[in-house]
Amino acid sequence: MKKILITGGAGFIGTNLALRLLQDKKNVVIILDNLSRAGSEINLKFLLSRNFENLKFINGDIRDYRLLRKVTKGIDCVFHLAAQVAVTSSIKNPVEDFEINAMGTLYLLEACRKNVKDALFLYASTNKVYGSLSHLKVRQLKTRYTLVDRIGGIDESETLDFHSPYGCSKGAGDQYVRDFSRIYNMNTVVFRQSCIYGQYQHGNVDQGWVVHFVKKALDGKKITIYGDGKQVRDILHVDDLIDAYLKILENKDRCAGKIFNVGGGMKNTFSLLELIDYLEYLLGRKIEYRFESWRPGDQKVFISNNKRLEMLIDWRPKINKQEGIKRLVEWVKENR
Repeated sequence: MKKILITGGAGFIGTNLALRLLQDKKNVVIILDNLSRAGSEINLKFLLSRNFENLKFINGDIRDYRLLRKVTKGIDCVFHLAAQVAVTSSIKNPVEDFEINAMGTLYLLEACRKNVKDALFLYASTNKVYGSLSHLKVRQLKTRYTLVDRIGGIDESETLDFHSPYGCSKGAGDQYVRDFSRIYNMNTVVFRQSCIYGQYQHGNVDQGWVVHFVKKALDGKKITIYGDGKQVRDILHVDDLIDAYLKILENKDRCAGKIFNVGGGMKNTFSLLELIDYLEYLLGRKIEYRFESWRPGDQKVFISNNKRLEMLIDWRPKINKQEGIKRLVEWVKENR
């Protein structure tokens, strides 16, 4: 039997992870969430409605160190997904952003070090730790930017360059997680995640752009594009991400102390304009959009090079971008 803690477990990724783990009745899943994220109460209500006997919910905050000391006792694995996730929110309130993403992560690491040093600790980091990547050469095409030098995408050797308070706070947590493996010999893993999308995601203009675009398109509302819309992201369906999480759990000893970039890779890229074009094709109608100024630190291109993860645990994305977007559109239609 495994006792698994998911911080932010009522969020988008956490809900999908919990559902997969709960299928095995040998797993006891503890969700710790303060329900501050829009949509988290809806996800929690859904999870509790399934009447899983091996699910426990704790309404709590990762900034509460005393609570973390209690809930980490006897834990075999921690998936640390709780975070402040929006660049715009971090700019408006950098102190709160730091307290949640950096201090909260340190508190959780320390609680695990004191209670369950040998537990797997997987931290959901972000590609934003690489900054704007403005030093990279890009070529501008009709609907997108392309990388000139990084043909296979961005790998883990790329220089860290935290940009925006969000990049700084997530990057600080990223490095603390890495260092707790080196200094305290803990079984930590960092996932620098690209654009994750899928069911149970309640995105908005600040975060979760793929589902935000889908919702706007289905509602017939105008989409706001920050920048020129040619910026490119590799998108990864959440089901594929959860596959990677579970493979890490199975290979804890091999993966301990390592950092991985994880995303859809070269075959699963969209620019913002290209996603709108594809949604127009799926829905059979035009979608209105307008442009606003670029956001601080926005990358013209980010495509994850997944080679390290592929080689170590034999993981690759299975759901291509067209199929994944079709699934998301259907889910949003059914759950509006």
